Amino acid sequence: MLKDLVNPTNVNIYVSKLSDVLIKAVEEPLGYAINWGRIYSLWPVHLETGCCSVEFGAASSPRYDVERFGMLEAFGSLRQCDLIVVLGTVTRKMAPRLRMVYDQMPEPKYVIAMGACAITGGLYLDSYNVLPGADSVVPVDVYVPGCPPRPETLIQGCFLLQEKIKRSKIK
Repeated sequence: MLKDLVNPTNVNIYVSKLSDVLIKAVEEPLGYAINWGRIYSLWPVHLETGCCSVEFGAASSPRYDVERFGMLEAFGSLRQCDLIVVLGTVTRKMAPRLRMVYDQMPEPKYVIAMGACAITGGLYLDSYNVLPGADSVVPVDVYVPGCPPRPETLIQGCFLLQEKIKRSKIK
């Protein structure tokens, strides 16, 4: 009976199935471990041009303490950070600098647009030099609405970004 199951035409099918099983058995736990590390070690760069920076500072205070959720304080160089938090208006003069900061960061990189000014241009949208949101310069992963958004909203935005990272495939 075993001779009937294993013949030259079936051997290739068994080998390909075995390789699929081995790849899934190694890739999924490895991807989970890598994404787990990325989730709980977000190093942010702040691009602060508005009043939302005060709320970001409040989120780092002992009352809210975003560090316990995996978002570290701002330190290090751009080549170590993997998250940009855009706070406030993005002007035409600031857009090339935002793009330069984004390009200097290593992969994978994430962007949070915090506040009405960073999302849509806010109250200053009808000005000649204000862009209609940070997503016209860099791809934004999470939008945190409000003017200015509360620290709890920023923490919820961090949770949404962590969920996005958890579902992503490793490259």
